[in-house]
Amino acid sequence: MEKKNCYIYTRVSTSTQVEGYSLDAQLESLRKYADYRDLEIKGEYCDAGVSGGSIVGRHAFQNMIADIVEQKDNIAFVLVFKLSRFGRNSADVLKYMQLLIDYDIDLISVNESIDSSTQSGKMMLTIMSAVAEIEKSS
Repeated sequence: MEKKNCYIYTRVSTSTQVEGYSLDAQLESLRKYADYRDLEIKGEYCDAGVSGGSIVGRHAFQNMIADIVEQKDNIAFVLVFKLSRFGRNSADVLKYMQLLIDYDIDLISVNESIDSSTQSGKMMLTIMSAVAEIEKSS
């Protein structure tokens, strides 16, 4: 059986997180998950020291989206550590979730065990994107 392909996206917003364990911890967790699910990692995209409030300045995220639109690697999944790493603006999260749906790609938030391939996962992603936006503004 052929392995399904995935991208990994990681992000930290502060220099403290960049210098600490967060990026490495995210990558390690996502790589282990991909291995567990027998997924082939076709790309790792990392935005270090960048806010998730907008996609402006998130060059790795923008590159990942461009690769998805170009259908560069025939991926089936995008893996993130937490939904807040994907974004902290509900409108952006939902916009890019729709783009993933349009390309038949599922988003998996590994730490939160949320998978957009299920109806309950789609509902949780919508709710969690609103929570992430509220946390950002607090």
